[in-house]
Amino acid sequence: MIRLDRHPHGPRIYALGRRVHEWHLGLAAIAADATGRAVGAWHLTPLSGIVVAGGVWLVCKDWRDLVPSTRDTSAWRLGLHRRAAPLRAIRHGEGLPALAGAVAFAVGLVNLLSALTPNVAWRHHLLLQVEPVEAVPLLHTLTVPASATLVVCAFYLRARRRRAWQAALVLMVLLGGLELLKGLDFEEAVLSWAAASLLWWGRDSFYVRHERLRARSPALLALGVTAAGCSLAGIGIWVATRARPGDVVREVGDLLAWTRGPMSFGDELAWLPLAVGCLGLAVIVTLAYVLFRPLTAPRSLPDTVERTHAARLVREHGRDTLAFFKLRGDVHYRFTADRRAFAGYRVANGVLLIAGDPVGDPAAVPGLIADLCAFAEARGLRVGALGAGSALLPIYRDAGLRGIYIGDEAIVRTGRFSLEGRAIRKVRQSVSRLETAGYSVETLGFEQLDAPTLAALERVSSLWRDGEPERGFTMAMDRLDGEHGAGSLVFAARDWQGAIRGFIHVVPSYGRPAMSLSFMRRDRSTPNGLMEFLVVRAIEALRERGVEELSLNFAAFGRWLGRPEGRAERALGRIVSLGNRFFQIESLYRFNAKFEPRWEPRYLVFEGSPLRVGLAALRLEGQLPKLRR
Repeated sequence: MIRLDRHPHGPRIYALGRRVHEWHLGLAAIAADATGRAVGAWHLTPLSGIVVAGGVWLVCKDWRDLVPSTRDTSAWRLGLHRRAAPLRAIRHGEGLPALAGAVAFAVGLVNLLSALTPNVAWRHHLLLQVEPVEAVPLLHTLTVPASATLVVCAFYLRARRRRAWQAALVLMVLLGGLELLKGLDFEEAVLSWAAASLLWWGRDSFYVRHERLRARSPALLALGVTAAGCSLAGIGIWVATRARPGDVVREVGDLLAWTRGPMSFGDELAWLPLAVGCLGLAVIVTLAYVLFRPLTAPRSLPDTVERTHAARLVREHGRDTLAFFKLRGDVHYRFTADRRAFAGYRVANGVLLIAGDPVGDPAAVPGLIADLCAFAEARGLRVGALGAGSALLPIYRDAGLRGIYIGDEAIVRTGRFSLEGRAIRKVRQSVSRLETAGYSVETLGFEQLDAPTLAALERVSSLWRDGEPERGFTMAMDRLDGEHGAGSLVFAARDWQGAIRGFIHVVPSYGRPAMSLSFMRRDRSTPNGLMEFLVVRAIEALRERGVEELSLNFAAFGRWLGRPEGRAERALGRIVSLGNRFFQIESLYRFNAKFEPRWEPRYLVFEGSPLRVGLAALRLEGQLPKLRR
C-alpha cells in the first residue's frame, strides 16, 4: 500500500506504513544497477550511467535524512534539500527560478533559431493547405521578437520577478502556437508548452513584486521612447527610399524583428538595417528593465511619531548595548503590526541590513523577523544583520539565515577595573603623563551641550576626521545633539588652558546598568595616550554613577587575533593582521585589550552569499565608497 501525504515541508511518501525517503530510492537505483551488471543481465551503458547518476543525486540532495539527528528537518526542494525555515513562507518550487531562467533562455534560443531558418519542406506544403502563403513570413517575423523577449525575461526569472514570470508564461504559450502556425514545428511547440507548465507549477516562487503602473510611470515613459525610436527609424527609411507610408511601416517592423524586408539599401545606407535591428533589441532590454523593476524600499526616513515610539521601545526593552544606536537619524524602522517591537535597517548592495538585534518584547521578535524577510522578499532584497548577538541566532536560523563570527564587543566591568598591576602599567603611565601635562576630564550631560560646547566638540571631530565623512551604522550615533539623546554623556578632555582637545561620547543601555561608547575623538596634535586617559576617567566617573559596564569599541575578529582556538583561527588571525594598515583591525583590538574587558561575540547574519552581505555592511559602516543603489 503506497500513500502520498501533503506536508508543509513537502510531499511525504509511505509504503507499507513506512516513510520512503529519496535517499532510499537513490540507493535502490544504485543497488539495482550494480546487481544487474553483477549477474550479467546488462552491461555498463549510457542508460545505466544515467540511472546511477540519478541515484547518486537523490542521495546527495536528501543527505540530511541520512542522519537521525537531522532527519525530517529539511524542506523539499528541486535541488539540495535545505533546513526548514518555519519563519519563512514555504514554497514547493523554491529552487525553481534558476532552473526556470535556464529553461526560458533555452526555449527562447530554440524558437529564435527556428524562426530564422527555413521550414521543413513537407510541413511547409501541408501548412499552405490551411493558411494563406502571406501568413507564413508574418508569423516568422512575430516569432523573432517574442523569442528575443523570452531570452531577456530569462535573466529576470532567476531574480524571481513576478512580472517576468507572467510575461514568460504568456510568451511560452504564444510561441508554442506560433511554432505550429508558422511551420508545424511540433517539437518546439511541445518544448514551449512544457516549459510553460513548469512555470505554472512553480508560480509561487516568483514573489518579487513591482510598483503599480500609473499615468506617469517609467513604463509609459519607456513606451514613449520606443515610439520615438520607431518613428526615427521610419523617418530614416523614408528619407532613404521615399516609399509609401504603409511600406515604410512594414519595413520598420521587419527590421525591428531582425528579418529582411522587401526594400534594399545602397552601400551608403547598408548600416541602416543593422541599426534598426539593434534599436529593436535595445527597446526590448529597456522595457524589460523598466517593467521588471521590483518594489523599492521606503526612501523617506521615519517621522516624529515613529521616532518617538522607537525611543520608547528602546527605553523599555533596550537591554542590548547596541539598542540605543537604532535612534540614529539615517536608520529606517520596521515595526510589528502591534508595534511591540521594531528593527532598524538600511538598504545597500541589494541587502536589507538590520542594525544589531531588534528591540522590543522578546515574544514579538520572531514575528518581526518573519515580517522583515517577507518585506525584503517582495522587493528582491537579501536579508542580513550586522552585530547580531548570540541569543537571537536560533531565531535567525528559523528564518533560513546563517550567522558567522565577525568580532567581539569589549565590555569593561567598572567595579573590577583598576590601574594597579603590571598588566596595565602602560595605561597608568599614559594617565600620569596627561595629568602632568595639565589635562583634565569634564563630564557633560546631554542637557549641558550648549551651542559653544557643541561647536568645540564638532571642531575636535572635524580635526580627527581630517575631511573624511562620519562612519558608523550599528555601533555609533550619527550626531551628538540628536532628538533622543537624553541620558547620553560626553567626557571632554580639557588642556591647561581649558580648551576641549578630545572627548568620548557614551549612550545608555536601558534595562541594565551599562553604557556604550559612541564617539571617540581627539585633536591629532594632542599627546599620545589621551584616549586611554579619557577612557580611564570615564570608567571611574561611571562607576561613581552606579554604571557597572562600559561597552568600548568593537574589535573585528578579536578572538582570532588574541584568543585563537586552534590552528585554523591562528592562521586566520595572521591573515587579518595583514589588513591592519588599511582598517586598523589589530590596533583597535590591542587598544581594547588594555582595559582587560570581557569579550561579547557579535555575528554577521546572512542569506545566500556572505560576501554580498559583507560588502553591504562595509559600505554602510563607511569602510567602502558609497555607490548609488
